[in-house]
Amino acid sequence: MPYLECNGAELYYETNGSGPPIVLLHGVMGSCRFFEPQLSGLSDQFQVTGLDYRGHGRSEKTEMGHTVAGYARDLEAFLDQRGLEDVVLVGWSLGAFVSWEYVDQFGTERLRALVDVDMEATRFQWDDYEYGIIDLEGLAEIMALVQTDRSSLIERISKQVYKEPPDADRWVLQVDELSRVPAPIKSAILFDATMSDYREILPEIDVPTLVCAGTDEKRGTVASVKAVADRIPDATFERFEDSGHCPHLEEPVRFNRVLRAFVHGL
Repeated sequence: MPYLECNGAELYYETNGSGPPIVLLHGVMGSCRFFEPQLSGLSDQFQVTGLDYRGHGRSEKTEMGHTVAGYARDLEAFLDQRGLEDVVLVGWSLGAFVSWEYVDQFGTERLRALVDVDMEATRFQWDDYEYGIIDLEGLAEIMALVQTDRSSLIERISKQVYKEPPDADRWVLQVDELSRVPAPIKSAILFDATMSDYREILPEIDVPTLVCAGTDEKRGTVASVKAVADRIPDATFERFEDSGHCPHLEEPVRFNRVLRAFVHGL
């Protein structure tokens, strides 16, 4: 299994195919396994790479570095060591935050395009933001579950992110991958991600961007994701009618087709 040391952490990654590089950035407590339909389905035309953040999946479970900013620094080290240029970053959920944080810290010199998979500019209910989905009380409740009831946490997340209840294979994936992340790391990155706010960064993005929204609104709203597209200059917005928070898993054939067309059109 391939690993690469980035800023003192051994990061696990998978790479399939050859061609223009696509790098897949997973959601909080997830791993690159959540991108299996893309790692296999796009490798005929692209070099597709899935990266596990430190503390996640098969990467090293370090004590430090579990912030969105830290994950973006790890991403830069990874891209640099792999010699990747003109990269299309595909960020699902937390992965979108990591991609935007990357732009804020390092610019877009290495990037060809960005893809936001169903993520709003911020999750927190700020006074001047109409789309927030969590307040301090809700955050405290999730933190308590992280420390006391892993099974209930996984069940709660699974109910929120899919339009339809997950089948047996997807449920096993959820339990396996979310269980790999130690509770202290869960707490650190959940808090940091919840309090992150990229509203001021989005207008500075100067590469083509595709924004994808699942229409099921158990977790968030289409309007909150559309607001991201509205803030990014010349962004393309795509709705996935049969998806919740995971269109790349819930509608993988269509998602791959949309992503191919977007990259080919650059």
